[in-house]
Amino acid sequence: MNLADRYTACWNQTDPEARAKAVAELWTADATYTDPLADVAGHAGIAAAIEGAQGMFPGLVFTPGDLFDTHHHTARFTWHLGPEGGEPVATGFDVVELAEDGRISKVLGFLDKVPG
Repeated sequence: MNLADRYTACWNQTDPEARAKAVAELWTADATYTDPLADVAGHAGIAAAIEGAQGMFPGLVFTPGDLFDTHHHTARFTWHLGPEGGEPVATGFDVVELAEDGRISKVLGFLDKVPG
């Protein structure tokens, strides 16, 4: 499972305890996440941003998009949000910085398509 797969699986985790564990495994303790709707830091902030997205889009799931590219300690990838197996209602592009241990230390997210 590559980084984009693990990342979207974390965003799909609806159980609060399992989500907290997934966030701790994927992100460093001082990691930051910034997109047009959120600017948070730390495991609790990231888990809250994920919970907030799930509340805004109940029943929808994140899936990796077509783009996945890495170099050095940086990755970029696209993602989709929509009904399972259906047409995405939102798409985005994230740039991720990785710590030495391979966990995420910073995410800069961009929304390419949002529900109108």
